[in-house]
Amino acid sequence: MLSDHTQDNDAPPPPDNPHADDGIPKIVPPLPRENQRARELPWHTAFDWLRAGWSDLWRNPLPSLLYGFGIFVVSALIVWALFRFDYGYVLLPALAGFMVIGPLIANGLYEKSRRLETDTPISYIAMIFVKPRSGYQALFMGVLLLGLFMLWMRAAVLIWALFFGIVPFPGTDQIVPMLFLTPTGWAVLFVGSAVGALFAAFSFAISVFAVPMLLTERTDAMSALGISMAMVWNNLPVMLAWGAIVLGLFLLSMLTGLFGLILIFPLLGHATWHAYRAIRGNIAPDEDAERMFIRPA
Repeated sequence: MLSDHTQDNDAPPPPDNPHADDGIPKIVPPLPRENQRARELPWHTAFDWLRAGWSDLWRNPLPSLLYGFGIFVVSALIVWALFRFDYGYVLLPALAGFMVIGPLIANGLYEKSRRLETDTPISYIAMIFVKPRSGYQALFMGVLLLGLFMLWMRAAVLIWALFFGIVPFPGTDQIVPMLFLTPTGWAVLFVGSAVGALFAAFSFAISVFAVPMLLTERTDAMSALGISMAMVWNNLPVMLAWGAIVLGLFLLSMLTGLFGLILIFPLLGHATWHAYRAIRGNIAPDEDAERMFIRPA
């Protein structure tokens, strides 16, 4: 009996014994997973979005043009108020900050393009009083973007103070020579442009698809921000091209004394909807939307 017991102990363990020398599980790399957010779109697809936006603009054009006219009037009143109450020194940062809140105030244009897809009638009033599927989360998105806008305005004032000191604003007739004809002005332009570009890139990434997403999907604002950034990052070539188009057309509208906003803002709003559709895809109205953080009540 003793010899039999010794023989059993000396026998090699079964192959499925995890303590066996040759039974250690092999480490294998994870199976490749398809990137659900990458669409592999070429950069020139951005011009297809622009053409689709142009088509939406001229299908029942009056509501879109009235929308653009309203944006022009409000922008012109803000510029007038800045000079009327001696806040002209924030004019350039305010114009740059328009890029931050632009997606937020284009909600009515997204709604028109959405309804055109189903041949549903749309009116100017329906574009103004849009009811997003995400409810109050859309309002929360607005608060976040306005907070980012205010943060950029504060950063711009601090940059001015760091280079020129705490001095009264010299006035619009002297600001151009100060900025473009002096070394200090060149430094302000360089640093301000760099910081502004960071703000613009960040706000573009988190909002370009988040606002349309809140319009059509029942999700939360933080998830929409994260998903928007992920979609931009995973489709970087075409989104860089789209960002360049948006910036170029916005600068063109500034060169026209803001009058270009009447046409350019609706065009960009409709085109952004087609960008969202191309990268996000079609989400069924009754489908449980993707979330990253919380589920709204």
